[in-house]
Amino acid sequence: MQKYIIILLSVLLFSCKRDDYSLNTNLQPVAKLTAPLDNKFIKLQPTTSATVSFEWDQARAEDGSLVIYEVAFDKENGDFSAPIAKFSSDGGGVQNRLTLSHKNLNSIAGKAGIASLSTGKLKWTVLASKGYNIQKAAETKLIEVERPNGFAEIPTDVYLTGAATEAGTDLSKALKLKSTGPGVYEIYTSLKNGKYAFASRNTGTPVMYAISGTAVKEGGESEQTAGTKVYRLRLDFNNAAATVTEIGTIGLWFAPDNKFLFEIPYAGNGTWSIKSQLITFKQESWGRDERYKFRINVKGGDGTAGTEWVGSANADNNRPTATTPLSFWELRPIANSDQWNYCYKFAAEADTKNCDVNIYLGTEKNYTHEIIVK
Repeated sequence: MQKYIIILLSVLLFSCKRDDYSLNTNLQPVAKLTAPLDNKFIKLQPTTSATVSFEWDQARAEDGSLVIYEVAFDKENGDFSAPIAKFSSDGGGVQNRLTLSHKNLNSIAGKAGIASLSTGKLKWTVLASKGYNIQKAAETKLIEVERPNGFAEIPTDVYLTGAATEAGTDLSKALKLKSTGPGVYEIYTSLKNGKYAFASRNTGTPVMYAISGTAVKEGGESEQTAGTKVYRLRLDFNNAAATVTEIGTIGLWFAPDNKFLFEIPYAGNGTWSIKSQLITFKQESWGRDERYKFRINVKGGDGTAGTEWVGSANADNNRPTATTPLSFWELRPIANSDQWNYCYKFAAEADTKNCDVNIYLGTEKNYTHEIIVK
């Protein structure tokens, strides 16, 4: 019983002390910003892992407890009454250092009105806080940045929409582009006469983009005036670059005969398809040869004609079977037109049979093809 009385008295005493407690939020602001040096020039490279370290002297809390830091950025002539960006310092806001990527700095520069390929200055300082007490550092500094030729904010997804497209003007049905690398998107599709644009999403009010010559620009629309054609549209938001490649015929190259057996017409939705084509292997002294790959006839934006070869990831292959992984049929760019290397092989049962050949250059999976034996 005595034990419980002691515990109760301890709780009462603690409660009384808590009632008398008042939070001490007094602190001295950061006195000095130590890095980077004032007016330091930084050439931004947002597609790399490059970073910049912002450092400062510690602020001092009167009761010796932790201080929380934020780094605030503003335009060169700003007064931080409405900073264009704020970031908590490293370690969840407790370290007197902020490691910031070039990508984030590029975004801040865009918000400050610094155009792509232009140079401008950003002002920065540190906000130290203890409870509700927030103190701006005693000094501010400038950094000078040069922005690359690209977008400060690269969309996570890109969609193709408009009257000229296969999906029409209904944004919810817009065609999603394939991400082929950081900030790079492409789509194989047909365009008919009319207008089209690219959207950052297929709902709500997305950011819209258009192709202007060889550049991607924010806002506006592109227009197709050459009639219905098939294209590969490639957008590189890192460099604000656009590449429009007209896709002509796709031919199945039969290596043993050193020639094309047939062309495969476009069927829509990034698919090329041909039905019931007779496949006959070539008889050689050592057996029957069945190697094949594909050639794409293309035309650049300047009208220059060319060819692109696609084939296997492997220089040589065995005939596929029921247990062959699906990656066997994936399409890979081939650097040269060598007759034999990087060919696929038809399955044994395709010899002297009619086959359907389907090529899939859609955006929802790896580029691939299939051979269906009838």
